[in-house]
Amino acid sequence: MATIRKRGDKYEVQIRRSGLQHVSKSFHALKDAKAWARHMEVQADRHELPSDPKALQQVTLGELVARYRDTISSQKRSSDREWFMLSTLLAHPVSRKRLSEVTGSDFAAYRDQRLQDIKPASVKRELAPVRHLFEVARDEWGLPIKENPLARLQFKGADRRRERRLRPRELDRLIEAAKVRRNSLVVPIIRLAVETGMRRGEILSIRRSDIDAVNRTLLIRETKNGHPRTIPLTKGALAVLQHCPGEDRVFPMTPNAFRLAWQRVKARAGIEDLHFHDLRHEAISRFFEMGLNATEVALISGHRDMRMLARYTHPQRQLISQKLDRATLEGDRLPNRLMHPTTPPSQRFWRC
Repeated sequence: MATIRKRGDKYEVQIRRSGLQHVSKSFHALKDAKAWARHMEVQADRHELPSDPKALQQVTLGELVARYRDTISSQKRSSDREWFMLSTLLAHPVSRKRLSEVTGSDFAAYRDQRLQDIKPASVKRELAPVRHLFEVARDEWGLPIKENPLARLQFKGADRRRERRLRPRELDRLIEAAKVRRNSLVVPIIRLAVETGMRRGEILSIRRSDIDAVNRTLLIRETKNGHPRTIPLTKGALAVLQHCPGEDRVFPMTPNAFRLAWQRVKARAGIEDLHFHDLRHEAISRFFEMGLNATEVALISGHRDMRMLARYTHPQRQLISQKLDRATLEGDRLPNRLMHPTTPPSQRFWRC
């Protein structure tokens, strides 16, 4: 807040903000003092004033990480996974540095060290909550952090996005292998994943009250992005849900129990390099092949970013070839007068 005081024949202006360095200036005219005060207050609101070094000297990176872990990360559905990621950073010497000393080069060194043990994609996931941590500390906790030290951190390496889809008869082999297992829930879970494109956690959290058989819809309450959505159900998906024995929870099974069952089913079916999440890729690609547009598919899949939706879309190349062949055949059937107009170019008129 700006304070203007008259000292002798001059007006002294002082700007004081928590976490920012105090600034002051003297003017002969009161109007000049007020104009400068307004200008500096705008800069303070935009965090453009120099930060107070004492505020960042009093906090270590480890203290900031621990606060984020206990107050922000603990409220997330992925809290267990983030706890492990943040604990790895807390055990590193960089966590003992004062915030006034932490720079982007510190995290570059941490990244390079972790790359010796894990893949680039895993390091990127580990540092994602740390990047968010600095945003929260600046915007919500009032720390005078001018620039996020991870904002320009690069992650080199090949793009490892998966394009795995079900190959011919693989779904049948999975179903046959799952039928011989004592747990009768594995088969309907696999079928539902291919019919709806739902994630494993979303499927396991379905409750009987979320199913609307009349309107053929399903309410998904617990989603990855925290936004519940209602999706339409195919006849096959509705039949799967109606024939499951669960009363409250349709699939009373823990995530770890299903993970182990999935591994055994794959081994029995003799299928390699297939993740359960690949069934989501398969379902979304099938939706596009059915003729649904991007908005309709996003309504089902829950994607709020069309760029991310595009990463889940892997149309079969043979189907594209068939479409190209049909288009070429239709072009060959066009009348010759359309393909080779006899009217001279100078006499043709085009309408927009």
